[in-house]
Amino acid sequence: MAKSKSNFSLTKQSLDFLKDYINNFSPVGAEYKGQKLWLDYITKYVDETFTDPYGTAVGVVNPGQKFKVVIEAHADEISWFVNYISKDGFIYLKRNGGVDHQIAPSQRVIIHGKKGPVKAVFGWPAIHTRAGKDDKDFIPKIEKLFLDCGARSAKEVEKLGIRVGSVVTYVDGFEELAYDNYAARAFDNRIGGFMISQVARLLKEEKKRLPYTLYIVNAVQEEIGLRGAEMIARRIKPDVAIITDVTHDTNTPMVNKHLQGDCSCGKGPVLTHGPAVHNKLLDFLEETAKKNKIDVQFAAVSRSTGTDTDSFAYANDGCPSALISIPLRYMHTTVEMLHKSDIENTIRLIYEAVVALKPTTNLSYFD
Repeated sequence: MAKSKSNFSLTKQSLDFLKDYINNFSPVGAEYKGQKLWLDYITKYVDETFTDPYGTAVGVVNPGQKFKVVIEAHADEISWFVNYISKDGFIYLKRNGGVDHQIAPSQRVIIHGKKGPVKAVFGWPAIHTRAGKDDKDFIPKIEKLFLDCGARSAKEVEKLGIRVGSVVTYVDGFEELAYDNYAARAFDNRIGGFMISQVARLLKEEKKRLPYTLYIVNAVQEEIGLRGAEMIARRIKPDVAIITDVTHDTNTPMVNKHLQGDCSCGKGPVLTHGPAVHNKLLDFLEETAKKNKIDVQFAAVSRSTGTDTDSFAYANDGCPSALISIPLRYMHTTVEMLHKSDIENTIRLIYEAVVALKPTTNLSYFD
């Protein structure tokens, strides 16, 4: 008998971990603090763990089997680099990943300096000082954005341990909103890391014995080109990979459904069609959802999925790969929003797929 939906509800312990994990800083290229937090949590649910030189973290269930399956998310969040410090102490930046510069003015940030974290703000001219001037002069552009940390000279900035190359992250944290919605920065894609950790927890608690080795992978550097997945796929050489990431809720103002499709928070995980997605594995996931009465939505991509799915699919000699996404509003902002039921149902779908999958599952197009 399939597990009831209630068994997959978020526990208080799970929700506490989610809050801690989301509120932690894990910028692209410096994900190690978040990875340590994730490893500390998942260790009790897996047989062994390992990391790679750039910080991808992996939990292993039933090690040593010939057939290898990966479930994967990425751990990194978009951020900024300090690029230039002016003589009067203002700090100018470069992107670290696809951070949205238009939301930056008046945001609070943390500069991760050599002497520890330093609080700062994105300054912006007050509306009073812009009166009578062309608004086009005040459109946020990267070259105009600056941080103010309270220093009044470059020397004072440097005394705080800040230098060119210091990483800057936003401070906005986890919030519970009405009707089971959550908001936070970096749900893209630490929500994925959370969900695969819950699959590991459920497998342990339900004492499931898998007929293969399962690798639970939290990869680094997705936001700048799927680099962590590229490295770990070569190392593990999996036979099957199921990736989880976020996708756009297209039911908010100013989003064109003709271009972006029709997906909505609260209506279930999203299965993606595209060249990198293996059709028979996708069919397997859809059938698994039907058997377990999990509502799913569908999306399509014309070339790349834009996720770690591509790195796994095209690694080594090719690896049947599929993407399970969770709908998200306001991606790459500090107020990314998703729905509790989608979290629970995405966990359900990955769990049921992992339990149903076998080394003998036929994924060949020619048999």
